[in-house]
Amino acid sequence: MLKNVLKRLSLASTAAILGSSIVMGSSYAFAAESDGQTGSKQGKGNSDLVDLQLLSLTDFHGYLQALNDKSNSQIMTKDGQLTVGGAAYMAAHIKKLKNGHENSILFSAGDDLSGWPFEVASHHNEPTVEFLNAIGLDFSVAGNHEFDATKEFLTEHIMKGKSFGEVGVDSSFTDSSGKKFKGADYDYLSANIREADTGKLVLKPYTIERIHDGKGGTIPVGFIAITTPATIQGSTSFQDGILTADPMVDTANRYAKELQKKGVETIIAVVHEGGSTKSDGTDINGSDSPFGPIFEFAKEASPAIDAIVSGHWHAKFNAMIDDPAGNPRPVVEAANHGRLLNEMNLSIDPKTKDVVRDLTTSTNHPVTRDIPADPEIEKMVSYWAERGKERYAQPVAELTGDLTRTRNENGESTLANVAADAHYHAGKKVEKPAEFALTAASSLRGDLLFKKGSNPADRDGQILFGEMWHAHGYQNPVAVVTLTGQQIKLILEEQWRKKADGSESFHPLAVSHNVNYRFDKSKPLNDRINPKDVMINGESLDLDRSYRVAALAYLIIGADGYPTFTQYRQPERAEVDYWAFLNYLKEKQVIETPALNRVTSLSEVQ
Repeated sequence: MLKNVLKRLSLASTAAILGSSIVMGSSYAFAAESDGQTGSKQGKGNSDLVDLQLLSLTDFHGYLQALNDKSNSQIMTKDGQLTVGGAAYMAAHIKKLKNGHENSILFSAGDDLSGWPFEVASHHNEPTVEFLNAIGLDFSVAGNHEFDATKEFLTEHIMKGKSFGEVGVDSSFTDSSGKKFKGADYDYLSANIREADTGKLVLKPYTIERIHDGKGGTIPVGFIAITTPATIQGSTSFQDGILTADPMVDTANRYAKELQKKGVETIIAVVHEGGSTKSDGTDINGSDSPFGPIFEFAKEASPAIDAIVSGHWHAKFNAMIDDPAGNPRPVVEAANHGRLLNEMNLSIDPKTKDVVRDLTTSTNHPVTRDIPADPEIEKMVSYWAERGKERYAQPVAELTGDLTRTRNENGESTLANVAADAHYHAGKKVEKPAEFALTAASSLRGDLLFKKGSNPADRDGQILFGEMWHAHGYQNPVAVVTLTGQQIKLILEEQWRKKADGSESFHPLAVSHNVNYRFDKSKPLNDRINPKDVMINGESLDLDRSYRVAALAYLIIGADGYPTFTQYRQPERAEVDYWAFLNYLKEKQVIETPALNRVTSLSEVQ
């Protein structure tokens, strides 16, 4: 093996962007090439070595359009701020970067899905898959957001194109070519996500790509895919009780050995877990004071791994970190939302089939808009933008009055009450169904008004799909969990909190229509709820009994600030919030403004 020849890692960045090549920890000379890249004089073009270009993106999240907001269209470099992003520009940059490379592999470090843009999310990420198919993605790690829906949604719909619900309405929409969604042409991989009940891996753990050696043969290159263990209890990817995650380092080391036994010596870890640096906000190729889990991983993962490509943190860095044998290797992350592409060039010895690490170069390239956009991808992006407008204007239900987030003195609002009813409705569909629902304010994002809005398709008393979407939800699943009556009492008590200055703050929870309770604010904190005054399905709260409660995952993992919720047991996933709300509205057809009488203060009745 050639691991022992590694002394330095050269980190270059494009002369066109940074003005000059950046070389970190290396005395090797670098020269600008005709395509604007930089590379080692001693590496690229050496007839005794085989060159391999790796191109990667991460955390794309369906950002197809070239937006103009600060978060998605700007990036800061050492030479100043650049305008970046947009699928059509990314496609053009990929073509430019690939030019002249016989061996080039394009992949994603995960979180392609859970598109936050409306036109993507409302079409179940199908537009993103069409784009990734079009640019020729070879594979993708499954990030945490690939599990935001069910495991089967990823493995059956996204990967195989199997429809659910009504074709063209619920899934399998017509794409920009006029064809029905067919699924991904590439694989999603994960070496550490398993089914909780069987222990089986959900996806393939790695892929072996074969590259030309220039003499009629091939060299195998292995890519180990690892998903952040935080996936299991993430607020959007919540899979507690359904999936489990193996430790990252153990997983990497296990499959590095397996690949070596198969004759693979060039090994890349593609890890959907990240970190950051002090230089993150000023240098897309910086590595000043690195921190975070990916850097700890890099220090411990097998020396057989030649490079680490990461994601998840939406950070920007291009670092070299010593492996356990003391040899540096590249550890990179290329931002998010299509703002950067990472290019790594490896030189491989055809005899040992291993990387000559001294000659490795790595560059984070900004996806600038100063080159012509890819015309075919531009058409695709425009098509989905128009489909998004059509989707927004679809009527879903009627309403008799306003549903707003405005609270009364007891913390109730009409929108929160309807949301709680929708969560309860979704929670009744699981194997061990919900008996009631609790809903925090965090999922409420906009009011639904009786008066028609600005969309030409709207009219008084109508809820459009887009209005529904923007009123409630943030890609969070409804979960049904078991809590004792005592725990439910404590959760209700946690609505009142003492602030640092000694004053109180009130954080009300909405309850579904089959619950009503009274509180006594004259009592001290944590003693305002009498179980006899909490009625669930017509019976008083029994502190010793267990209840099945529907709530959003963000609430049950404690992120809304109700710590007792984290003591839940027997979790089951139901529908994701957007779709739970939609299905409830469509089933009810007419939504009446609910009375604000589910919660009362004892001071009102005395």
